[in-house]
Amino acid sequence: MSFIPHDLGRQGEHTAVTFLIEKGYRILQRNYRHRRNEIDIIALDRRTLCFIEVKTRSSASKGHPLEAVTPEKQKEIIRAATAYLSAYPSPEPDCRFDVIAIIAHDFTNGRIREFKLEHITNAFMT
Repeated sequence: MSFIPHDLGRQGEHTAVTFLIEKGYRILQRNYRHRRNEIDIIALDRRTLCFIEVKTRSSASKGHPLEAVTPEKQKEIIRAATAYLSAYPSPEPDCRFDVIAIIAHDFTNGRIREFKLEHITNAFMT
């Protein structure tokens, strides 16, 4: 069975949310959009507001998922985070930008069954 990359990405985000909840994060929003910019997951890690980008690949043969979080992608995430914070009640919380990289070793029937997940906190700065 072939897969559609969009399905793999959606399952990667679901896997990341499950991971974060198990680590004690509180998920506030998924797929937040501001104009053309998107943040995959917005969550609270204790009192820190986390803007989390998730990148999922079926293998590392075409590059590690972290390589897809380019400086331009970081700028897009920062723009979306700025818009999100503009509507946030003051005072603004401490914030950080994380990246979750997932390599799905087994993606069958639309589900990730075996994977390697790497969570980088403070992956980039504003």
